[in-house]
Amino acid sequence: MSPIASPPQASAGAPLYAALDLGTNNCRLLVASPSGPGGFRVLDSFSRIIRLGEGLSATGALSDAAMNRAEAALEACGQKLARRPVQVVNAVATEACRRASNGPGFMRRAERALGAPIRVIPAREEAELAMESCAPLLREEDRRALLFDIGGGSTEVAWVRTDGPEAPRLIGTISIPLGVVTLMERDGAACFSEEGFDRVVQEVAAKFEAFDGVHRIRQEMRAGGVRLMGTSGTVTTLAGIALDLPRYSRAAVDGHELEMGCADKALETLRLMGRAGLAAHPCIGPERVDFVLPGCAIYAAIRQVWPAARITVCDRGLREGLLLRAMRARRRNRRGG
Repeated sequence: MSPIASPPQASAGAPLYAALDLGTNNCRLLVASPSGPGGFRVLDSFSRIIRLGEGLSATGALSDAAMNRAEAALEACGQKLARRPVQVVNAVATEACRRASNGPGFMRRAERALGAPIRVIPAREEAELAMESCAPLLREEDRRALLFDIGGGSTEVAWVRTDGPEAPRLIGTISIPLGVVTLMERDGAACFSEEGFDRVVQEVAAKFEAFDGVHRIRQEMRAGGVRLMGTSGTVTTLAGIALDLPRYSRAAVDGHELEMGCADKALETLRLMGRAGLAAHPCIGPERVDFVLPGCAIYAAIRQVWPAARITVCDRGLREGLLLRAMRARRRNRRGG
């Protein structure tokens, strides 16, 4: 088990840290304390679908209803923080708040609701935080890693160097303004048809081809030593389906190496379920039904451009990266370096 997934109990006197990710589709919070070298114990968590980016592609602004949903979720997170002696709160917002014309005004509301500052981070920092959270799943034989994060309003892909004595570091990154929310609003119904799904796959794949041309990632994959890693609800859902889980289990999914043949079968299973089947499945549910196939189309595009033999499934992301970064900074400060 990864140290990130330690049992929910804190060491006496251990400092508490909180990390909040205000995304285009979800608002998520973790409260944790350090545990061992480079790990932490989760003491409290929160996750709610808020659809902050709903309608953003059409209007260029956050809607009143979406901001109200986000504000309510942030107030709930603020109440959780107030119940514990949290020393460090790192809160970030991503694509929806980057793009929205009324983003700065909403951020003032959001900070009042949470009771703490919230930074709007650039796409590259998103990729860096995902890389930091997923780095413990790398192995010594890995020379490179290709990490993708399918979000609500965008998808980030990071090309990472993992060999050498230094910590993993970014070689390059790309962010495309297509995520499960943006595609759902534009092509959600179309993704339920074979023709519509394939059209979206080809559109997304074309956006990644230039990135591959610069970094020659397919060529590196043929040479070996490249790990494909995915962190998103889409990838964890594929793993849950492939493993035939009766209900979603992070312990079973996080770090699992999913053979591509199994992932392909899981993708086809999801496409054949239909809306009612997706809503009824215990690894999906009615709240996520509209986002599953758009996410699968993005995944299929990545699979097409970079045909790896297997994918490492990561049920971790920005929040875990924020926690690890904050804890590392505190250790450096205590050592005086």
